[in-house]
Amino acid sequence: MNDIRIRNISKKYGDIPALDNLTMTIREAELFGLIGPDGAGKTTLFRILTTLILPDAGEASVCGLDIVRDLKEIRKRVGYMPGRFSLYQDLSVEENLTFFSTVFNTTLEKNEDLIHDIYVQIEPFKKRKAGKLSGGMKQKLALCCALIHRPDALFLDEPTTGVDPVSRVEFWDMLDRLKKQGITILVSTPYMDEASRCDRIALIRSGKCLSIDTPEAIRKAFDKPLYAVRSAAMYPLLGDLRAYAGTYSCYAFGDSHHLTLKPDGGDILRLRQYLKEKGYPDAVIEPVGPSVEDRFMDLEMEAL
Repeated sequence: MNDIRIRNISKKYGDIPALDNLTMTIREAELFGLIGPDGAGKTTLFRILTTLILPDAGEASVCGLDIVRDLKEIRKRVGYMPGRFSLYQDLSVEENLTFFSTVFNTTLEKNEDLIHDIYVQIEPFKKRKAGKLSGGMKQKLALCCALIHRPDALFLDEPTTGVDPVSRVEFWDMLDRLKKQGITILVSTPYMDEASRCDRIALIRSGKCLSIDTPEAIRKAFDKPLYAVRSAAMYPLLGDLRAYAGTYSCYAFGDSHHLTLKPDGGDILRLRQYLKEKGYPDAVIEPVGPSVEDRFMDLEMEAL
């Protein structure tokens, strides 16, 4: 079984907990997302699962192998793409691929079918040094190197951070194709919109898991009326909405503020009157459907 099992994993850096009794299972050939802000513990978990550091407590297995007892075998069977570009920038695209092929005792030609869709996009630049590639091309090269030995499990730590929107979409399209070839994929991202591309996601905050489910189920778990509020003066509007006695939560969301009212927070007519008195005669209040980010913020409010 090429699944990933995590049981009560904890890790501290000094007195600061990075992971706090974390438990979850990623199924074989599943595209599983870790969704959370910087400092949530995503990178620490990746480093534990790829046998780079040890947990303080708990246990985990990757492809049926224990992360402590079987670390050498795990390293042969996983691919890891860290958040920071870590290939040899003074080597060309071709030289990087050759180097990683040699490390894993394989060749580019042997596994070309697995990385073909990615490699054809960087092949025209195979003589260019890796450090001279664009952000999107660097990520594609890093993914090729992580896949060169045909791993059973693939770990991608914020692979699209700093990448342009078009390259981000292309990258996730590649992950869909890799999943269909039976590779178990664990990917972390701070971008809530990428959550919808995963089979299941875990929302994590401060090393704790707030929720695990499909993106659609997590959205449906948001059970409060939600409103988008806009006006010409958005910054002061946010402060006044938060000061409103009936507000449960309010935060900036794209070109509007997402507002949830308390059960006894009154109706929209009362809110409109409040905003008019505060100097927002142009305020627009519309009901909207919840997103994964709305549910994440709701869970954070519940945790306070």
